[in-house]
This record gives sequence, C-alpha cells and structure tokens, in this order.
Amino acid sequence: MATVSFREVSKSYGDVPVIESLNLAIEDQEFMVLVGPSGCGKSTALRMIAGLEDVSSGEIAIGDRVVNEVPPKDRDIAMVFQNYALYPHMTIRENLEFGLRMRRTPRDDRDRLVSEASEMLGLAEVLERRPAQLSGGQRQRVALGRAIVRKPAVFLFDEPLSNLDAKLRGQMRSEIKKLQDRLKTTTVYVTHDQVEAMTMGSRIAVMKDGRIQQVGEPLEIYDRPRNLFVAGFIGTPPMNFLPATVAGDGAFLEGNSFRLPLARTVSGIAAGRRMIVGIRPEGLRRRAATDPAGAPSLPLTAEVVEPLGDEVIVHARIGESMVICKLGPRDSPRMGDSFDAVIDLDRLHLFDAATSERIAS
Repeated sequence: MATVSFREVSKSYGDVPVIESLNLAIEDQEFMVLVGPSGCGKSTALRMIAGLEDVSSGEIAIGDRVVNEVPPKDRDIAMVFQNYALYPHMTIRENLEFGLRMRRTPRDDRDRLVSEASEMLGLAEVLERRPAQLSGGQRQRVALGRAIVRKPAVFLFDEPLSNLDAKLRGQMRSEIKKLQDRLKTTTVYVTHDQVEAMTMGSRIAVMKDGRIQQVGEPLEIYDRPRNLFVAGFIGTPPMNFLPATVAGDGAFLEGNSFRLPLARTVSGIAAGRRMIVGIRPEGLRRRAATDPAGAPSLPLTAEVVEPLGDEVIVHARIGESMVICKLGPRDSPRMGDSFDAVIDLDRLHLFDAATSERIAS
C-alpha cells in the first residue's frame, strides 16, 4: 500500500504548459478520481505517476520514495488503459500471466494469482480464449485482471470505460468500485465523465487548464462548488446560472426586471454587487397550492419538455435567460405553458461575477 504525492509538479511540451504547480496528496487505500474536460491535464498527471511522461519540475512521490527518475517497471504500479492493451495472439491466461513471467514469478505463484484474479472477475471460463473472442466488458475485465495479479502498491486507470456502452459502463463502475474496496489498493482514476467521478471516487480532484480547481468528497463538491467552473461541470443536468445585481434584500436578474426576494441569502452582501445566482435543476419545483404566497419563485415559460419516466427535464425561459428544472412526472407543464417554479433557498449558490469564486453562504 502507498500514498501518492504531487509536489509543485509542472509539465510543459516545449513552451506550452500542460500542468502548472500541481499539489495533491492521495492517501493510502484511497480512490482518487481526476476529472475534467479534454485537455485539462488529467491523463498527463496519471502518466507522470506511471513514468510514461517526464516531470518538467517538482516531485512525484509514491510512498516515501520520490520517483521522478525511477523507471516505470520499478514504480510498483499497474495501469489499465482505455484501449485494454491486450496481446491479440495470446490467450487470456497468457495475457494475465505476461507481467508475472517478465518478473520471473515462479509457476506455482503464477497459477495461484491467475486463478484468484479470474475467479474474482468471472473469467475462469474464458482463460483459453483470445481477446477477439470476448466482449468489450470481458476484455476490460482481462485488463483489470492483468493489473490485479501484480498486486501493485497503486492502481492507475486512464478512462477505462470510454469504449463501453452505457449499460456496461454502469456495471463496470460498480465492479471496479467493489474491487478496490476489497483489495484496499490506492487507486488513481482519470475520467472526463462526472457521473463516474461522483459514483466511484472517495475524493474527486476537478481539473481545468492544468490546475486543480477543487478537491473534496463527491457530495462536498456537489453541495459547495468553489467556483463557477466546478459548479457547471459537476451535476447533470448542469447548474443554472442567472446574472444578477444585489439590491437591498434581494437581487435583480439581468436581462429582465424580475427581482428575486433573497433576504436571508444576500444578507451582508453590498448593494450593487454583481453576482451569478446558481440554482441546480432539482432546486426548483413547480408551485403547489399548499405553498405560502411569499415563497421565492421564478415565473417561467416551458419551451422544451423531456419526459424520462421517473422525472421530467423542463427547459424554460425567464426574460432573456434559460433555466432547466428537474420535476416529477405529475408536476410537468406542457410546452408553451407558463408556471411558477419555487426556489429551495437552502440549495442556492452565489458566485462573484468578476472572479467566478463562490460567495460565502
């Protein structure tokens, strides 16, 4: 078992910076997910842990050992790639054994380790087949098994589920999470899919442009995003953003004359301050007859209605702004209907319009 530490790590390709001053401490046995859009540097960070990319400056440590100059084979890591990276001419058993043979593991130990991994992953019946004879999910299990048999100090996953269909992705997410919980191996997992990040990580590091924007437990990041980028990236459908200006005990939405009565929320914020009001789709619900007359709400007009069975996604307009609501199937308006959406003030987020940073609330 081992910790993984980035200490002021930077990476550039020529004059082009990819990662700048990355500091991150991954605890022993932790499942850390690096998440962000394409080009944010998350895969480069993972490859630097593996030794597949050089560090331009700073240090990477696995346990107590700085590994900047340590060859990949000596770092005690195992990596699972997006494209499986299986040898097509070898059987599944031979693929699982390959790393062990390279390390001159005795035959009896090889057989035991392959047997344990194949039973754990449901591969015992396909050991004599070749990769082309397996489904995508089975091939991904083989890639996992090849990592498991090595019993490394750290697992590295580089978008391993991207090539699977939606149903298999959900199944494999659960299997990888259960596997990590069983093996207790420190894991660093890279994905651009925020659903994977939220459901799998014990902690998440959200990245943008080579920098970490926020690190925390999934619900911590969801409930208290540090800035507009994190707020918009984490959550499906994404958070609604409404530009506004503080006025007395409320805020006027820009682009129309509607005033949000937010006395408790804007208390202590100077009048005239421009901000962005963030409301998650589930923080809005259609006004009911039992709601008090003064409950803060938005007057909306439904433009697109998307029934999903147990919920309905409604794209609605208020003045020049669009808002997404997540409503119950029996609360849904029809396209073109006007309705009031009550705001859950406890789930409101305020961001400074100039800095994009969260306003304490």
